[in-house]
Amino acid sequence: MPWRLFCVDEDESIPVNPDAFSGLVFMGGPMSVNDTLPWIDQECALIRAAVDQDVPVIGHCLGGQLIAKALGGVVTRNPVKEIGWGEVVVSDNEVARRWFGDFAGHSFLSFHWHGETFSIPPGATCILSSAHCRHQAFALGPHLAMQCHVEMVEDMIAHWCETGAHEINASIAKGMISVQPSEEMQSDLASKLAAMHKVADCIYSCWIEML
Repeated sequence: MPWRLFCVDEDESIPVNPDAFSGLVFMGGPMSVNDTLPWIDQECALIRAAVDQDVPVIGHCLGGQLIAKALGGVVTRNPVKEIGWGEVVVSDNEVARRWFGDFAGHSFLSFHWHGETFSIPPGATCILSSAHCRHQAFALGPHLAMQCHVEMVEDMIAHWCETGAHEINASIAKGMISVQPSEEMQSDLASKLAAMHKVADCIYSCWIEML
């Protein structure tokens, strides 16, 4: 599939409308959608335009929060930080079955790294939750917003553990049981990633079919 990356953190211009694209993917980042960064409102406007024109959008963590904000939801501090591997439960409803297939009604191990959470926008359906974060994903037609990180690969986890070591250690020092030590996050990675990628394949295949 042809694709183009827009590096908003390097001040690359954001498209004003989605006309040139069959779908839009919004990735994660260390910032908050509530920060006063010029590209946040621009991305939210692009998301609203895409939804109005039935151009599928999908968001990961910060990207999911951007979609929530753009569609009328709010992003607030989560009760705890959620960093590392944790079980998420797939809802057993029609919308969840559309996105997760046979995984609906079951749980799977996903990767997490967030301190904020989104509300469910009007008209959307919550399809994923966890013990530490009630709203892990919602869907609205062909649009999907996720708080968790099903897109992770081994190198990304290693890099995040290195660059986020201070955040990990500070959270653990505060007694947050929802945050894992780096060593635990990186143990048995091959089997954890293989299992999570089966779920990711199901999600992405569903989204791609609607492009």
